[in-house]
Amino acid sequence: VILLKGCVQPAMMPSIDSATSVILNALGIQSMVVQESGCCGAVKFHLNDHAGGLAQMKTNIDAWYSLLQSGEAEALVMNASGCGVTVREYAHHFENDKEYAAKAKMVSDKTLDIGEFITRQNADGLARLGTRVKAAIEQQRIPGTIAFHPPCTLQHGQQIKGVIENVLTTLGFKLTPVADSHLCCGSAGTYSVLQPELSKELKKRKLANLMAGKPQAIASANIGCLGHLESDATVDVRHWVEWVAQAV
Repeated sequence: VILLKGCVQPAMMPSIDSATSVILNALGIQSMVVQESGCCGAVKFHLNDHAGGLAQMKTNIDAWYSLLQSGEAEALVMNASGCGVTVREYAHHFENDKEYAAKAKMVSDKTLDIGEFITRQNADGLARLGTRVKAAIEQQRIPGTIAFHPPCTLQHGQQIKGVIENVLTTLGFKLTPVADSHLCCGSAGTYSVLQPELSKELKKRKLANLMAGKPQAIASANIGCLGHLESDATVDVRHWVEWVAQAV
């Protein structure tokens, strides 16, 4: 499978990509990054640079298309839901482009969040992961009780609801209840930079709801949410794949 090269995540939290590769390897799946690819285009779109965003999208389509078409790569696996929702919209952005319409559609159709991808794998592989996670929890190498924050780009943008929560509970984590889990944490791409005061209020409310169940840690599925929440959190905040990879 192909992993996104990305722009923010490799600089801020490179451990997320490493953790994703560890989990995929444990399931017998090889992952690769295509060096010609880059930013998904989301940031430029957030800042109304649509031409710049489309140019970045074309660069990625050119880098990935032949690998997907030939079957050398089976899927694009996303571990940042903000990027995932953007790549899934490539087909929409290029639907009237004669050169890129079909290519963009293939890229979008082959894009899966890491949580989705794992659930489609052999059940025995997931069971083996669960055995190692449960052992790590018992040995107190990783937290066993977690509050999960589903990013807006995951649950509203990609319409992926309950999938990662199910993966986590299947693997052996206990998830604490979180009120208003459908609401934004305040990160929202560049929103936290352009609207800092409103963003801070959203973050304060979100952290209060996440901590209400007294979790040992907070997990999420998007670099923007993670960076935003950890700045004021009183417990460890990480991408959920990092806890699983640590167990492995």
